[in-house]
Amino acid sequence: MRLQDELREHFVREHPEDAARVVEGLEDLPSGLDQLSAESFSRLLEHIDPGLLKPLFLSLDLERQGKVLASASIRTAMLILRSLSENEQRAALDSLPHGIRNEYLELLEFPDRTAGRLMDRLLARYRTDQTVGEALAELRRSKAQRVRSLYVVTEGDVLAGRVDLQDMALAEPETLMSELLNTVQEVARLTSTEADLVESFDRSRVDSIPVVDHDFKLLGIIPYGNLFQAAEEAATADIQRMVGVSADERALSTPLFAVKRRLVWLHINLLTAFLAAAVVGLFESTIAQFTALAILLPVVAGQSGNAGSQALAVTMRGLALREISTLHWRAVLSKEVQIGLINGTVLALTCGLGVWVWSQSWGLALVIAIAMITAMIMAGISGALVPMILSRLGQDPATASSIILTTVTDIAGFMAFLGTATLLSGIL
Repeated sequence: MRLQDELREHFVREHPEDAARVVEGLEDLPSGLDQLSAESFSRLLEHIDPGLLKPLFLSLDLERQGKVLASASIRTAMLILRSLSENEQRAALDSLPHGIRNEYLELLEFPDRTAGRLMDRLLARYRTDQTVGEALAELRRSKAQRVRSLYVVTEGDVLAGRVDLQDMALAEPETLMSELLNTVQEVARLTSTEADLVESFDRSRVDSIPVVDHDFKLLGIIPYGNLFQAAEEAATADIQRMVGVSADERALSTPLFAVKRRLVWLHINLLTAFLAAAVVGLFESTIAQFTALAILLPVVAGQSGNAGSQALAVTMRGLALREISTLHWRAVLSKEVQIGLINGTVLALTCGLGVWVWSQSWGLALVIAIAMITAMIMAGISGALVPMILSRLGQDPATASSIILTTVTDIAGFMAFLGTATLLSGIL
């Protein structure tokens, strides 16, 4: 191997995150990556922008594609396979050994954020009749990293217990693994959800959880780091989806990739903006008669939008952390109505005084004060109910809550201000 290839191999293997950032910053796919070992290439794909997974993977020949899929974590392998077309996926799977291919075909049937997607495959099997010396030799051959305990199985691959590496290090090499067994407190099934896994880790306080089938046979291991990474990605993805950005987009994604993901939601925003504009159009004659209303209209709408976003953020956090469920909607709604009433009243006094000083019209000050209270209450109600309704309907509240909330708060603000002005036009 040439020095250049050796340096590239070393850099990608030891610093995969830095290597991924370098690749993402280039306009075209760099040459020479196909010379990387399957292990290093798969480590690079672990940290690369999801938008580049497919082109990078397809830059390899079929034989190397199979080797990369075989050495990649299950999570990364699933991301790659799901990004491929049907023909590309079939060809990639056909390049795998029979056992791994069947495993991936089965895992492709499992939904996202379940144990079947988060677990790591077993690099070695440790049995109760093995000695500590044999198990340690098996561990070295597997090249597993950051391991603190080993899960031990019987002759029929049934999970028997867990052995801590510290106990193995202090034991004699001839000691049987069965003599060091600790009880496994928590196990996961392939269909266990991310929320179930979080509760399991919280109860057991261990570094990993074994995944078993209905016969209690060991299928894989979920390290805490896998779950933490998945939860972190889900949280950041929710932030992006709330503003109409694809969860797959990264800071260094290509402009075309970002445009394709964002343009649909921008069109939806455009439609909702026209809806809000139509509400303003209903009061065209009132605005034409009292031009000061057009100046003050953004004040009410802006405050309503901010208040709604605050209520939305708190409610969504409560749902995400399971502090509340949709069954608590009355309590959450009551709280937000009270907050809206108090905040609206305080803002109404401040805003009304400012408008009176500016316009010398007590009628206009009264209109905006009433509108401010009404809009703030409506914003709180919207911020609390929108994510709860979406959750009750089985939808992800992060996907559409922000857009729906913006439309509702804009319309509520416009209706409150212009409707009040129309009813009290005699005192303006």
